[in-house]
Amino acid sequence: MCQLLGMNCNVPTDICFSFAGFRARGGLTDHHRDGWGIAFFEGRGVRAFLEPCASADSPLSDLVQRYPIHSLNVIAHIRKATQGAVRLENTHPFQRELWGRYWIFAHNGNLCDYRPELSGRFRPVGSTDSEHAFCHILNVLARRFPEAAPAPRDLYAALRELAIEIGSHGEFNFLLSDGDRLYAHCSSRLVYVIRQTPFPVAHLADEDIAIDFNRLTTPDDRVAVIATTPLTDNETWTSLTPGTLQAFHLGAPENLGESTTVSAAIGTGLPHCA
Repeated sequence: MCQLLGMNCNVPTDICFSFAGFRARGGLTDHHRDGWGIAFFEGRGVRAFLEPCASADSPLSDLVQRYPIHSLNVIAHIRKATQGAVRLENTHPFQRELWGRYWIFAHNGNLCDYRPELSGRFRPVGSTDSEHAFCHILNVLARRFPEAAPAPRDLYAALRELAIEIGSHGEFNFLLSDGDRLYAHCSSRLVYVIRQTPFPVAHLADEDIAIDFNRLTTPDDRVAVIATTPLTDNETWTSLTPGTLQAFHLGAPENLGESTTVSAAIGTGLPHCA
């Protein structure tokens, strides 16, 4: 199974702490060695780092872990190849422009015999089922809302419909963001934690690293961290129910139309560092 990591927050925040544990899953604490990538929104721009190799062994991932890039929305991915060769063009997250803003997307799962007819302007560069799904989503959105981005509830409803359609072909856990909101679809497994006052001293599950967020935050800071499995071993992570599409905005879950059922309570924590 590939690994997903997302961050959505109300103030620009770095993801160094969470990424330190996440990158270890790419060849050190787990066997995923087929590529890794991370994309940060900075204003209207996106800064992306992608490599078709193991993140645990990568000097570039060392740089990303140490460099405090501050962002409101981040998506990262560690790949275990199921479709498509181990190449740069098949490495997540994928990026496209729609309605004058960038969208980034990463997928965990496997879509069987999935090659939708792509009649719009979005085409895959690589050969993964994931990029085909991303292009299909954007083509449908562009046809349905040709002039401009719709209201958040209308966009959510369209994404929910597409998640159900594409998910009928197999496992379809994904993270998607336009730099404003981050959308997380749980097909089989996704968890999240909200870090806010009172902040914890958090300890990574994959590395012996702990951080006291009280030293790095203000009482108004709030961050949502989403992952395939919990990144820390001393925080309470909330499990999304399979079949759920959850929007995150300003560091918190947002109800845009679907009643979300979860299997655990929201824990505490946050950053200018996450």
